[in-house]
Amino acid sequence: MKLGILIILGLIAGAFGAHFLMQDVGYVLINMRGYAVEMSVPGLILALAALYLAIRIVIRLIRAPRKLGQAAGAYRSRRARKQYTRGLIAVAEGNSARGERLLTRGARRSETPLLNYLAAARAAQAQGADERRDNWLLMAREEEPEAEVAVLLTQSELQIERGQYEPAIRALTRIGEAAPNHGRRLLLLARAYRATGDWTGLRDILPRLIKSKAMPVEDLEALQREMCTALMDQAASDGDAARVDEIWNALPKPIRANPRVFSTYSRAAARCGGHDKLEKVVRKVLKTTWDPSLVEIYGELETSRPAAHLAHLEAWLARRGDDPVLLLAAARLCIQNQLWGKARSYLENSLALRAEADGYRVYGQLLEKMGEPDAAAEAFRLGLEAATVRAAVPALSAPGTRS
Repeated sequence: MKLGILIILGLIAGAFGAHFLMQDVGYVLINMRGYAVEMSVPGLILALAALYLAIRIVIRLIRAPRKLGQAAGAYRSRRARKQYTRGLIAVAEGNSARGERLLTRGARRSETPLLNYLAAARAAQAQGADERRDNWLLMAREEEPEAEVAVLLTQSELQIERGQYEPAIRALTRIGEAAPNHGRRLLLLARAYRATGDWTGLRDILPRLIKSKAMPVEDLEALQREMCTALMDQAASDGDAARVDEIWNALPKPIRANPRVFSTYSRAAARCGGHDKLEKVVRKVLKTTWDPSLVEIYGELETSRPAAHLAHLEAWLARRGDDPVLLLAAARLCIQNQLWGKARSYLENSLALRAEADGYRVYGQLLEKMGEPDAAAEAFRLGLEAATVRAAVPALSAPGTRS
């Protein structure tokens, strides 16, 4: 449209120009270093136009190789992008082998070869080809040296997925030299430490992991509880009460406020002795936070004043009524106080409300002590039933019969 308008305007301008030039074509004389050139004005205009066109043609010829190179490069880039996209589609569809071929075939011509090699490494991982995976990751680092952190993070993630925790930890440690507070690094490191049971290593990075906010709050709390349990179990197995207290005091206050974590601490501390001190701590917590697991622990403590210990528990019973956990705890303390009849009454009431293996075990032990072996055997049998999940056995046809 624009070209047609320009042609029409040019014809109109030419018509007007010819009208005036035909009356007097004019005269031009160019004299330079003894050479004289004579021509009419229209001839000069035509000569200048021809010179301009010649210059434009020469410039285009000079630029042609570069233009062709740019066009070829653009074509290769478009083709590489298509191969990258097709490779990702193949991997998403479950054809990892084809996806890996497409991703690596266009990597050299791609504008983002790093992405090709990282995706190819994941495709190789899906095929269980760890050696090819590592080769693609090495090529990614060579192609983009400044992206070393991204490559090492990808490598560590893939290694953790394959259960290769030690090399993953080494790679993540290497990243820590340049980026110690990198959230993704801390998250992967926490996973590797948890999988290998390196709870001390996890405890060391925990403050930075919390600060990075790389892990959801719920998952972080669950991880902290698991770490707390493992560390305290280790210390309790050694009978190291001071170590148990040290681990507990080092935990952040929001974690220590969690009843489940406090229950873990109480059990570990109880295994190390010092029940008198622990009884006061647990009783204080139960006044503000009622937790069945803490009640259970409270009933298992063996203090130097079992009568006072039982009195506190029976006061809770008077206020709270029938509670199977509270009744079982009271029965345990009655046994410590050698109140056999009272213990039996509490146990039977507890089992009537909730029949569980632990209650039957204590009941069976009490009946043995009271000289009732048959009743004790029945209690142990009921406890075994409560602890065992029965599998349904399908009915079998008798030999020679058809269904």
